[in-house]
Amino acid sequence: MSERDDEGREFDLKWAEGAAHKEPSARARMLAARWKENPPGPVPFRAEPEHRGSGGHHRPWVSTVLVLGCVVAVILLLGYADFGRY
Repeated sequence: MSERDDEGREFDLKWAEGAAHKEPSARARMLAARWKENPPGPVPFRAEPEHRGSGGHHRPWVSTVLVLGCVVAVILLLGYADFGRY
């Protein structure tokens, strides 16, 4: 490509980016047409998961107790390992 072609291409890009009105993408046009006939319902910020492990009877404190129990077990194990050295 010659330098003159580069200048013309750069001008075209600047002209296109500086346009006052930009046409929406094909997907945006498709969704706008679909939603005009059938608007989407409200969506919560954080949807509830459909499957929650053991039958949906999950309690939030169970994982906390499990993690803290593992931490205490590791601390005790390391403490007994160091205690045997002395």
